[in-house]
Amino acid sequence: MISHTDPVTIVSIGSFSRMTYLSIKALRHYHEMGLLEPAQIDPTSGYRSYDTGQVPTAQVIRRLRELDMPLEEIREVVASDDPQVRNSVIAHHLGRVEKQLAQTQATVSGLRNLLDPPTAGPMTFRTVEPAIAVGRTATLTMDEFAPWWVATFDELIADVTAAGLTPTGAKGSLYTGDFFERDSGGEVTAFVPCVLPDHEVDLPSPVELPGLDVAAMVHPGSLHELDRTYWRLGTEVANRSIGVDGPIREYYMVGPHETDDESAWRTEVCWPVFRTN
Repeated sequence: MISHTDPVTIVSIGSFSRMTYLSIKALRHYHEMGLLEPAQIDPTSGYRSYDTGQVPTAQVIRRLRELDMPLEEIREVVASDDPQVRNSVIAHHLGRVEKQLAQTQATVSGLRNLLDPPTAGPMTFRTVEPAIAVGRTATLTMDEFAPWWVATFDELIADVTAAGLTPTGAKGSLYTGDFFERDSGGEVTAFVPCVLPDHEVDLPSPVELPGLDVAAMVHPGSLHELDRTYWRLGTEVANRSIGVDGPIREYYMVGPHETDDESAWRTEVCWPVFRTN
């Protein structure tokens, strides 16, 4: 429990509420959840009383709830007599909060940027040649994608390096239409193109990347705002009525595995089109 050294005095639940900024309803709820037991409960009326030594614990609970810490983790904090255990649980949650804050800041930045027209390189047309790659495929929703993308490319790059293979081009991803269109998600393939050896190596199954004609546009900067380049490229393809069914490709020419400087990142988005002159 959170320790205290001052003399304690039994007070009513109303006085305790004012001392802790916790409503009576919240105090009753935390009692029912086993987070904060009253010092006394009148056996006849069921009226709860607290002692002033419980104020530090109540204030810790309130602050942790303001940070949206799950109740189970708060219970672990207030029930432990080991400061290292308490600090570890709190530090783990603060890491989650900081990550959420960074995501919120990126979203706010993206919303501000929507006030301006999207910026990207000019649209170009090219033929992507067939290729063999080392890759992994999964069915994912939008929410599941980011952590899978990071972990999968870490694994693919480590596998390719360990096997002594040489990449033959920029790593990339393929996205089926279902990934964008369905809440249940769709198929995504992450790949690193490379020449596979004749002998067997301990790698995921090779991925065959078919050749196709694409309209391409290079997105500068953070992947969080990649949708702006999709907006501009998709609009130009639609205006020319040249789009065809097929997975969209992204090629990470410069990305997080090359530099931490997001302003230096360059991602090529490739939209399938029928052959044009």
